[in-house]
Amino acid sequence: MTRLIIGLIMAYSCYGYSQDCSYTFLGELNDFHDGSPIESATIFIKELDKYLISDFDGKFKIESLCSGTLTLTISHVGCETKTVSYDVDGDTFKKILIEHHVEELDEVSVSTNASRKETKTAQETVIKSNTLRRYSSLSLGDALKEVSGVSSINTGNTIVKPMINGLHSSRLLILNNNVRLQDQEWGIEHAPNIDINSASQISVIKGSGALAYGGDAIGGVIVIKPNRIIRRDTLYGRTIIGGQTNGRGYNLTSSLYKNYKSGWFASIQGTLKQNGDFETPDYNLNNTGVKSHSFSVRAGKRQFESGFEVYYSFIDNEIGILSASHIGNVNDLITAINSPRPSIIRNFDYDITNPRQKVKHHLLKTNYYKRFKNFGKVSLQYDYQNNNRLEFDIRRGELNERAALDLTLQTHTLLADVNLDSNLDRKINFGILTRYQENDAPNTGVRRLIPNYQKYDFGTYVTSEWQLSDNVLLDAGIRYDFNRVDAKKYYRRTRWEERGYDVDFADFVIPGDFGSDVFTNPVFNYHNISAATGIRYNINETSYLLANYNLASRPPNPAELFSDGLHHSAARIELGDLRFNPEIANRLSVTYSYQNSKFHGVFETFYNVVNDYMYLRPSGVQQSNRGAFPVWQYEQTNATLFGLDVSSQYNITQNFSWLNKTSFIKGYDTTEDSPLIDIPAFSTLNGITYTNNDWYNFSVSLKSEWVFEQNEFPDFDFETVNPTTGETVLLDVSTPPPAYNLFHFYSEATFSFNETTDLNVALGVNNILNTSYRNYLNRLRFFADDLGRNITIQLQLNF
Repeated sequence: MTRLIIGLIMAYSCYGYSQDCSYTFLGELNDFHDGSPIESATIFIKELDKYLISDFDGKFKIESLCSGTLTLTISHVGCETKTVSYDVDGDTFKKILIEHHVEELDEVSVSTNASRKETKTAQETVIKSNTLRRYSSLSLGDALKEVSGVSSINTGNTIVKPMINGLHSSRLLILNNNVRLQDQEWGIEHAPNIDINSASQISVIKGSGALAYGGDAIGGVIVIKPNRIIRRDTLYGRTIIGGQTNGRGYNLTSSLYKNYKSGWFASIQGTLKQNGDFETPDYNLNNTGVKSHSFSVRAGKRQFESGFEVYYSFIDNEIGILSASHIGNVNDLITAINSPRPSIIRNFDYDITNPRQKVKHHLLKTNYYKRFKNFGKVSLQYDYQNNNRLEFDIRRGELNERAALDLTLQTHTLLADVNLDSNLDRKINFGILTRYQENDAPNTGVRRLIPNYQKYDFGTYVTSEWQLSDNVLLDAGIRYDFNRVDAKKYYRRTRWEERGYDVDFADFVIPGDFGSDVFTNPVFNYHNISAATGIRYNINETSYLLANYNLASRPPNPAELFSDGLHHSAARIELGDLRFNPEIANRLSVTYSYQNSKFHGVFETFYNVVNDYMYLRPSGVQQSNRGAFPVWQYEQTNATLFGLDVSSQYNITQNFSWLNKTSFIKGYDTTEDSPLIDIPAFSTLNGITYTNNDWYNFSVSLKSEWVFEQNEFPDFDFETVNPTTGETVLLDVSTPPPAYNLFHFYSEATFSFNETTDLNVALGVNNILNTSYRNYLNRLRFFADDLGRNITIQLQLNF
């Protein structure tokens, strides 16, 4: 037996030594995009424990190989490291594609504070995650004020709509994880349905410098991005707990992210917020509380050559409207404007009663992309949104629990994009969009402000980018959009005839006996052309110059066309106009940026000419069965807006720095030769910050926010009869409030527990001196002051 075992061992040894190890492996490394050879790449051979370098033609040779597995790890500057395995059973040749220029394509390297701009020649500012976390308890509109030239138009302190260079609402395009937000954005008192805690980065693009997203962004584009995918095995998350004294509110948000080296990823995030009545320095603002909860989930697989993603988010907001802003008649409005204090002041309460809003927004997105060698990247995306908006007025009996305005907007969108990036010196992008939207406005017992309608959109675009030299980059693009609106609406016969619709739109009338009403089927088709071009010139290592031209075209939204009744949450009658034409904007802008070791300054100027500019203006008073209400109607004119935005930071010493953000905007109605309504006043923010990274990354800052009085405004005052006294009085709805200067304090420190866990503790005080003031762009300025002092504390655990 022993001899047999020895014999078998010797036979096996002889076979092993006689194995053929004369095979040759020849490899050739090529760029995935254009097939060019990859020179000087490092190839590690696992089985031989040795390294090779590819030659000028991207080739390498491995000799004297035995049969079996060959494992190669290939690395090169600007490429993602790639590991491949082959079965060798003879001489072998393999062409290996390497994802070169992967840094430019932004697929691999990630850090929590990393940022990437959406454009290279437009006026764009990026807000990073370490700044966004300060606004965990606030809104998107509040966070965007970090950008010079961005302000907000408010309905109180909880309904905050962003405004870019004097333009807001339908003139701004908001993208959440590459989905255009569809949430009845036409109303000033309709805040964007976005949870700021779901964002890792926000880009603010002034003007329509991103044609892939839409051609109607006359004011600008806001791009909200979730956390970027990390291509390595990791599990991390964060939890934020915050509280504030003004409103006695709290907020809690938590998120968890799981990534795999293979490209699989998943995340979940949720937020809870609640505030009671807010307060001014002198009194409570009754019924101004807010309750909000939201969550989002995201999963998919992200690899270089292909990938997919599924994303769902939900947000549920209940927002109280200042009780004193509910006016039942003109006498209430006269009293409110002439009184220094609200007509209703009660003790603090968390309860939210009428008037109030309840808004629920669902968003579902799925996308897939694939890269093709020597070609580029093809992406497909479908998204669905459901937005339900309920506005509750103060009504009698059971009607008080029934919404006065009930709108459900459903939107289906299909996108296809192609990115030709095989030549990185001349990139071309093109794509198409189709969208179907349906608005359902059920009977609420009052005349519908916005009717039922169906909307069809089709868009196509092409953009290109040329690297003319090391210092000059040029891009250009053009877009075509078709929009069709098909509505069903009742008009009062008297209104239909007094506005001349019976002559101009007789073909819209549906025959039948509808009493004192006319039943109509308005159908409008709009053809829109948009274009953009920009150039970037790198002057030297410390400065560059940008110049842009944007042509944007925006068709009228449903509110501008069809509004015809009492807008309860705004307590006014609003009237649209079926004759409106699309707005056409021509915007020129120039940016100069300078940065050295101590100073960084960005100077942006713009000139925007808007033909057929649509706006809402007060025009008188109308009696209804619920009382007399001011009438605001949409009108068109020609407008010009121009201004200058400055952002600068100077490092005084290693620990002290100074910050300035200044914005100057002017807007004029060139047809009437008068200022435009709702244009932000001159404002400047100055701050000084002390940082000490050696002491738990401690920082403390003090800021001064100075908002001047708006001294150029249109005179929309009108006379009306006081129903109580019978006297004719002048109703001043135009004069802006005086200037104000607020001081704010913020400090934070971060305590590390280990390599992966730390705790950030932040303390802030807004309006330190408890200054009483009113903001010109706050619709509730007629009824009450703005917020008084607010002390906030926030704990953020990163793990």
